[in-house]
Amino acid sequence: MDSDVIVVGGGVVGLTTAVTLAERGLRVRVWSRDPAGETTSAVAGALWWPYRIEPAEEAGAWALESLRVYGELAGAPEETGVRWVPGVHADTVLDGLGAWAARVAGLRQLPPGEVPGPYATGLAARLPLIDMPVHLAWLRDRLVAAGGVVERRAAGALAEPAAVAPVVVNCTGLGARELVPDGGLRPVRGQLVLVENPGIEEWFTAADAGAAETTYFFPQPGRLVLGGTAEEGAEGLVPDPVTAAGIVARCARIRPEIAGARVLGHRVGLRPARAGGVRIEAERLPGGARVVHHYGHGGAGVTVAWGCARRAAELVTG
Repeated sequence: MDSDVIVVGGGVVGLTTAVTLAERGLRVRVWSRDPAGETTSAVAGALWWPYRIEPAEEAGAWALESLRVYGELAGAPEETGVRWVPGVHADTVLDGLGAWAARVAGLRQLPPGEVPGPYATGLAARLPLIDMPVHLAWLRDRLVAAGGVVERRAAGALAEPAAVAPVVVNCTGLGARELVPDGGLRPVRGQLVLVENPGIEEWFTAADAGAAETTYFFPQPGRLVLGGTAEEGAEGLVPDPVTAAGIVARCARIRPEIAGARVLGHRVGLRPARAGGVRIEAERLPGGARVVHHYGHGGAGVTVAWGCARRAAELVTG
């Protein structure tokens, strides 16, 4: 065997986990069915925030660990894709958040008159906003620099990587529904619209965790990302024009200049939600190899990536 670990899945969770393991001295190989730019992670709006993820207490700790890392990476935004950007979470109150919120520097309740749009409550914050195509490429380069290898290869069964490495880390997201199989996984469809940025420098969200329609915009380099949807159980990857028009209209109610912005493209991704929340758990396969399952991050894979990666790494090396 020329690898200590094979990580199956090349999205942000898989690559971050692979980097963490490689930098601990393990020989790591990533099997990814798709190029990083075609994974669900590449579609993410990627604002750091624990959105649609369980279990809440553990997710908060994972998110805070990731926040610390993103804060460091924001020192080189052109290289890592991570920037500190101010913005507003509308229709949100501090008392409704978990204990993690008390450790987010600068997070503050806004008086009603300062909340954009038709919202009576909101929070102001300065948070990491990640340009995912840049960040995924940076993660891959960091992995390679640590001696890791990325292969375009799908796994039809966990026994396949287990035949060539003593430990397998299953970071297949929604793919774990068939690979494990895990019937508790379900897609939550997210549709986005990319437009030319008409000069907006702050992000905005109004995204109730139970709502199928959300409103948010994120200023990314070269584009403004508009969202969105959170359609439980929907699996279609073709952008719907009616949905896209609704997204633009909702965002334009907050910032009217968005209505006239030129559309650059459309994106659709399927968030990997799971009954019972994130699964980070080790088990033995029939042949004796160990598999560490690491999937089910819902709408917050980017937010918890580094904290979860370190927990998974403990199961690999422990």
